[in-house]
Amino acid sequence: MKRHHSASLSLLLVSAVALAGCADGSAGASDDEPEGSSSASEAVDPAEREAQEAAGPTTRLAVTHDGGVAVLDGATLETLGDFDAEGFLRVNPAGDGRHVFLTEGGGFRLLDAGTWGEPHGSHNHYYTTDPVLTDVTVDGDHPGHAVPHHGTGALFFDGTGDIRTYDLADLSTLAEEGYAEELPTEAAETAEAHHGVAVVLEDGSRLETLGDEEQRSGAHVVDADGEEIARSEDCPGVHGEAALSDGTIAVGCEDGVLLYDGESFTKIDAEPDYARSGNLFPAEDSPVLLGDYNTDEDAEEPMTEIALIDSESEEITRADVGAAYNFRSLARGPEGEALVLAEDGVLHTFDEETGEELETLEIMDSWTEPDEWQEPRPAIRVVDDIAYITEPDAEQIHMVDLAAGEVLNTVDVGFTPNEITAADGEVVEGVSAESDAEHGEARDEGGDEKGAEEDGDSHEHEEGGDSHDH
Repeated sequence: MKRHHSASLSLLLVSAVALAGCADGSAGASDDEPEGSSSASEAVDPAEREAQEAAGPTTRLAVTHDGGVAVLDGATLETLGDFDAEGFLRVNPAGDGRHVFLTEGGGFRLLDAGTWGEPHGSHNHYYTTDPVLTDVTVDGDHPGHAVPHHGTGALFFDGTGDIRTYDLADLSTLAEEGYAEELPTEAAETAEAHHGVAVVLEDGSRLETLGDEEQRSGAHVVDADGEEIARSEDCPGVHGEAALSDGTIAVGCEDGVLLYDGESFTKIDAEPDYARSGNLFPAEDSPVLLGDYNTDEDAEEPMTEIALIDSESEEITRADVGAAYNFRSLARGPEGEALVLAEDGVLHTFDEETGEELETLEIMDSWTEPDEWQEPRPAIRVVDDIAYITEPDAEQIHMVDLAAGEVLNTVDVGFTPNEITAADGEVVEGVSAESDAEHGEARDEGGDEKGAEEDGDSHEHEEGGDSHDH
């Protein structure tokens, strides 16, 4: 699924930040209740919201915290809505540039970030409205990965191995109807329940991980009728997924990476017997995946190296970060750079091909990874050339211009941020009946972020990715 990206966001965001500062006296959140905020006793009716046309795509951030999920403006970091929710909460992009799935204990719940684009002849129109946490849910046992790909999303339930697929175009229909109906889905299931992932491919076939409650061994592909067409069990501890621009799907293993090119599987072996890359991050038009690189099977020592996996040469290049990092530390930059937010508080940038460190930027004080993967720790999310970085200890979010190598804005959000994802408000092919590509309009392309996670998970499939550990 291809996005049409706008040109660099940094100039637009600089102007927005400056205007916000002039209006409020600071770029931080005000003491008043944020416009669009919601609680259990004061819910927003989705059907009564008004839409405003925007000059271009508008980024919104979904950020979880203890007790709920907040939606922030991507230009000013102003909190536009804060919604109550219980339990440990996770966020995954739904795939249409507008919606996010909030993972609660009993299923996936749809969050409308209130930003979207619509194709119109030779150009696009863009809109915003108040964000809202809807009552639309897809229920199941232990919801895990949510992966959108080529117009279809797949929700995986670890407790049963159930897979629920949905058409991204149906998300727009739900929004138009005020979320009065449930999301239509089709059901499938794996042979055994496990912590897994599924990806619906362009031809309607489906890649699924293989495993049970004791161990995970690889992946297979089934056609639209459920008949197996390819299989590999050469991927111990299979975890996470990422989609390359050429359609190749990658999953991480405890001894390398497994690739599926649409016909067969190929294994890229790591040199050590144990070298886990369970979180994979692609970049647009790049054959190279960024992966974490854990060589300690007991997970007692922190990771300090990253893996750069070349799907064409089938080689893995290791790069030394010089500091510890974890599964929420990784992202890709607008030119395919490998980004690592390490425990030294520095954002490290590496060349994707050579592994050479290109530059560093201090973001925050040094920090230490907490013992439990659910506990808040700094996380990074990239949209075009802007990186959004959380700092839980300070209750702050930083906005970084990757092209200029500088921090544009830092805001006190008033809560401890945990997971973060973005809805970029872009037009996505396969969601609407029309798109710019069908009318010959060329637009500047930026890098998408996708991913997988740690014993945890991750997909940043923007097409898809997120990340978690368990």
